[in-house]
Amino acid sequence: MVEKCKNNSRKDISRLGWTVLALAFTAAMIYNPRIVFEGSVTGLKTWWNIVFPSLLPFFIASELLMSFGVVHFMGVLLEPVMRPLFKVPGAGSFVMAVGFTSGYPIGAMLTARLRSDGLCTRVEAERLMSFTNNSSPLFMLVAVSVGMFNNPGLGVLIAGAHYLSNLTLGLILRFYAGGDPERLADQPVSGRGVVRQAFRKMLQQQRQENRPVGKIMGDAVKNSVTNLLNIGGFIILFAVIIKLMSTAGIIEAFARTLGIFLLPLGFAPDILPALGSGFFEMTIGSKLASEAAVPLLQQVVAVGMILAWSGLSVHAQVASMISETDIRMLPFIVSRVCHTCLAGLYTYLACTWAGPLEEIAAPVMAISRYFRDPGLISLNFKIFLLFIFLLAAIIITALLLHTFRDMRLLITRIKI
Repeated sequence: MVEKCKNNSRKDISRLGWTVLALAFTAAMIYNPRIVFEGSVTGLKTWWNIVFPSLLPFFIASELLMSFGVVHFMGVLLEPVMRPLFKVPGAGSFVMAVGFTSGYPIGAMLTARLRSDGLCTRVEAERLMSFTNNSSPLFMLVAVSVGMFNNPGLGVLIAGAHYLSNLTLGLILRFYAGGDPERLADQPVSGRGVVRQAFRKMLQQQRQENRPVGKIMGDAVKNSVTNLLNIGGFIILFAVIIKLMSTAGIIEAFARTLGIFLLPLGFAPDILPALGSGFFEMTIGSKLASEAAVPLLQQVVAVGMILAWSGLSVHAQVASMISETDIRMLPFIVSRVCHTCLAGLYTYLACTWAGPLEEIAAPVMAISRYFRDPGLISLNFKIFLLFIFLLAAIIITALLLHTFRDMRLLITRIKI
């Protein structure tokens, strides 16, 4: 009874705090209507021109694939890879594939769907959501490198460091909450006929789907548009908040606070406002970082950190996606901090290894030179080989771990 009263008191204090913030936000909007309008227009343009067209096809496709049982097929087939490496079910490979190719916050949406369907435990969902939420490759390779830096050569470095740091985070998260009390039925993934078992699981799921194909497609489009409208609302809201906070000088004060930790690491003071804005919204922060009067290396590292943190706007979108499940937000937020540190380190190492960035970067109007320059081709080829090596290492390691586990179980049975 005492514990229940304490929990109610905490909830009351929390809601009272949110009420005060809502009242302050409303008062600021009434006092600055022009700034609010400008922020709303900026957020709307970002959502309509970038987010909506880039995410809608992936949202619809993921809804259709899950309805047709493809996630169950991948769950059986890739259990030997996902379980030993990331300690998540094989169905997580579907979330990983879509999350790495489409961008925020679809990884959270699909993870919540897996949890609701009973395909993963809560701890597994928290692990999966924490390393499958990535910035869109289209955003990094086009919007950032070409649109902001006017240098398509930087896109590979930024995206490579971003994905590599998130994969590293996924390997680390396998040690998170090792004593998970919740257990699901193991997938039959060892022995012969694993492909046949995967197809059987997919067909079983399709038989349980009673909706006609037209209804499935209609629901996929409706759910996708609804989710994107929700995301658009968050983008516009945070665009307005950033405008108001910038006018009030809060962003500048927050940037000075970040300087306490970042200036000793060698960051220039001029890059701090971009990092402060990126704390709230990554698109605005990345744009400011590309325009900051600092060396190009610091601009690229700052963008890598901003994209990894993703901004409170994306955090709010993720919280909305998992609101109807028991998945907790704290592991996700902690993992974003770790991803920020790893991405900053990996981006710095990648840029240092690649050589002078001014020589690597190619202007947009010289795309043909970008593909003809032997130095640039050599750089891209080295990065391509690195990714092939990492992919092969992941698969081989997973298979070796799975084989070792089967051998250990066999030895244990022989002893018995």
